Amino acid sequence: MPGYTGTKEQYLARLSRIEGQVRGISRMVEEDTYCIDVLTQIAAATKALEAVSLGLLEDHMSHCVLHAAQSSEEEGTAKIREASDAIARLVRS
Repeated sequence: MPGYTGTKEQYLARLSRIEGQVRGISRMVEEDTYCIDVLTQIAAATKALEAVSLGLLEDHMSHCVLHAAQSSEEEGTAKIREASDAIARLVRS
C-alpha cells in the first residue's frame, strides 16, 4: 500500500487544482496574454507541483522507507537508494 493512501483525496484535490491552473495557462497563451503574466502562472503551477512532490516524498520516507528498514537492512538500503534517486530527479527538474 502506498504511503500516501491516507491522504490520497487531498492529493487528488491538489492535482485537480493544478490541472485547472495549467488549463488556465493554455487559455492565457491562446488569448495572447502578456508573456510575464503567463510565466508568473507557470511558476505558480510549478511550485504547486513541487509541493505535491515533497508531500509524496515525505509520505514515502515515513511509510515505505521506514517499513522497508524495519523489515531488513537490505530492503531499507534499497528503499533509501530509490528515494535518493527520486530526490535527485526532483532537484534536476
